Order: sequence, then C-alpha cells, then structure tokens
Amino acid sequence: MPEFGLLGRTLNYSFSQTYFSQKFHNLGLSDHHYTLFELASINELPALLAAHPQLRGLNVTIPYKEQIWPFLNEVAPSAARVGAVNVVEFREDGRLVGHNTDYIGFRDSLRALLPNPLPVGLRALVLGSGGASKAVEVALRELGIGFWTVSRNPLGAGLTYDELSPRLLHDHRLLINATPLGTFPNVADCPPLPYHALTPQHYLHDLVYNPAETEFMRRGLAAGAQVKNGFDMLCRQAEAAWDIWHK
Repeated sequence: MPEFGLLGRTLNYSFSQTYFSQKFHNLGLSDHHYTLFELASINELPALLAAHPQLRGLNVTIPYKEQIWPFLNEVAPSAARVGAVNVVEFREDGRLVGHNTDYIGFRDSLRALLPNPLPVGLRALVLGSGGASKAVEVALRELGIGFWTVSRNPLGAGLTYDELSPRLLHDHRLLINATPLGTFPNVADCPPLPYHALTPQHYLHDLVYNPAETEFMRRGLAAGAQVKNGFDMLCRQAEAAWDIWHK
C-alpha cells in the first residue's frame, strides 16, 4: 500500500493532501494514501520513517526545507541550486534523494503568464528575501530575466521598499510577490509599492493563492496589468513531484 505525505510543523490546511488525494482518486489508485506528518522537530524523522515502511514520497514544507538535508543520502541539482528541499524521493535501494519542484512550478507558471517570446529587456523585482524568493530567483536566472530582490532589510545588493520609485517600476515590468503579505485572513495587506506607477505593460505574479485575488493583484488589475496568483504554481510543483515519485 504505497504511502505519500507532507512533512511540516503545522499543517492545519494542506493543499498537498487535497491535491494528491483527488489525484489518486482520479487515477483509480485506491491503494495510494496521502498523510499529514506534523513533527515538532526534524529529529523525529527517523522514527517516522521506521514507522511507515510503505512511504514512497514526501513533500516538505516550513520549517524543514533546509533542516531535512542531513537526513538525505543525496540532493538533486534542483535542490542544490535553490538551497531547499520540498520533495523527497524514496529510491528502491533505500536512498533518500531531495529535490526542489517549487522553482519548476514557478518557472512554468510564469512562462504561461508572459508573452512568448519574452519581451526584450524584461526585468523583474522579487518582493521578499525568504525561502520562496530563492526558488523564484533560480527560475528567473533560468529564463534569462534580470532582477533585483526587494526586502525590508536587504543583504548584499538588494533593494529596500523605500528605494522603489516610479522610475524603478517603469524599468521593471515584472513584479513577483514572494512574501506572505495579503494571505487570508490579512487580505487587505500588500507589499508597499508605488502602485500608481503601474501600467498595462506590467505583469504581476503573486505566490499567494488564498485569496484567489490578492490586494497586490487587485491594484495591478486596476492599472490594466496582467496578473496571476500562486495556485497554478502549486499545481505545477505538485505534478513535478508526482513525476519524480512515479517515474
């Protein structure tokens, strides 16, 4: 009885469980199960694995995307590039391999938002410097899109929100919200930007998916910009995870 699951600390709402349970039903895989594994510490992982010998794959979420590394036998290039693991592959020889499908999900979701070919000289502002932004940055590099990272307390060459002028938004037509700002229930929140500088030539991608239309997106739509939330990215990263487990 193949088992899959999500590893995290607080999993009171799980996109992954809903998604994969429905997927197993649609594929007629009645013997497949998806379980939520809430661990108070990553050090509980060996006991979990021993108690669930039928595990064939794990999704990993906050705060264990980096903490799980010492428990893995191998890290795939995708995870090494991002610096985080969100999918664990269980090899037949017992080896555990860490992957990152977050960047794949974002990359392909962004491709679907932007014109093909990409606008000449397109540049991006990545709002936020946490774990989600790392996957975004890897995807942008792969697509050849230059960017600045924006945060309240930037490290290195990043920008602060106070530095975001209308001119800077004019030169950066792709804006990506990689912060939790605007997530339910705090739906009135949004990154502090000069939104009056947005135009129909701008593209706004929000990694938040609840609510479906965030305040960040709403302000983009009011300016005639193209907008997208994070649901498509979630679905695409989940499908990439299934491809890894099911190959």
